[in-house]
Amino acid sequence: MLLNKLLGLKDEDSIFLAEESFENLIDLPVTSELLESELDHEGCMEIVGKAFAFRMTEPAEFWLVLTDRYAERKVLQEFQDKEHLHIDARKRVSITEDDFFEALTEYYALSLAGELLCDSCNISGHPPYAEERIKRLEGFLKPLIPTGESILEIGCGNGMATQALKRLGHAPLSMDSDRCDVCQALKGGLLDPRRTFVLDARLLERFFKPESFDTVVGFMVGLIDRSNWPTWREILKSSARLARNRILFTVYTKKEAEIIAKSLDDAGWSGDIIDNSDSKGIYDQWAYLATRES
Repeated sequence: MLLNKLLGLKDEDSIFLAEESFENLIDLPVTSELLESELDHEGCMEIVGKAFAFRMTEPAEFWLVLTDRYAERKVLQEFQDKEHLHIDARKRVSITEDDFFEALTEYYALSLAGELLCDSCNISGHPPYAEERIKRLEGFLKPLIPTGESILEIGCGNGMATQALKRLGHAPLSMDSDRCDVCQALKGGLLDPRRTFVLDARLLERFFKPESFDTVVGFMVGLIDRSNWPTWREILKSSARLARNRILFTVYTKKEAEIIAKSLDDAGWSGDIIDNSDSKGIYDQWAYLATRES
């Protein structure tokens, strides 16, 4: 596991994150409880500016990782000050932001696919993919997104549209709020554990700075109607702020594309509505493609 490698531990060394999801890394319910009690540990390693890894021996030997990197309240600094916790310089590890996030992503993805985060799971088998959609989307995307760009894909679901990006040579960072859809794709080996995570898209800005990605995409966002548009507007605007060069969202109807265009044009994007309809009229029929206004 990448986290073992970054911390200089052996592959067989057990590592656990205190929190069970990316969302919990914001509120830190378990971390706060642990730090308020007496944390009985046999050693400590600092991931500089990001986390502490405590060597625990009960009920078995393992490393417990606590991080407040994405939380408003920096509880680890408070703990360090209170406990006068001094770390030997040899037990300090420096990790880049990207490597740290990738390590957390892989940890949660493998835990999800390994059914460690659910009480029960009935998910098995290959996700239901429409090969015709993937091929059609591949042709649509090819002239629109340059190779070598960093891409964030929101609402990846079971990774069907992700396959089109992968076939074009892209390695998107893909996310969705539905852990069961993501789990099925991970189990099927169709999404990369180091590039896939579960989160409410409205919380993305807690983990990424503005313009962190060249391109932000979302395929078949919606269905958008009057009742759910406020939520979708928040999702699309917050994810769009993470794009440096362009955004691309596909939808089912022209009306949905027009709603998105109006909102994001008003937010400083310069975009076009693209008619991508075909005779079957199911997936990715309309799109909004935009670049930042200079």
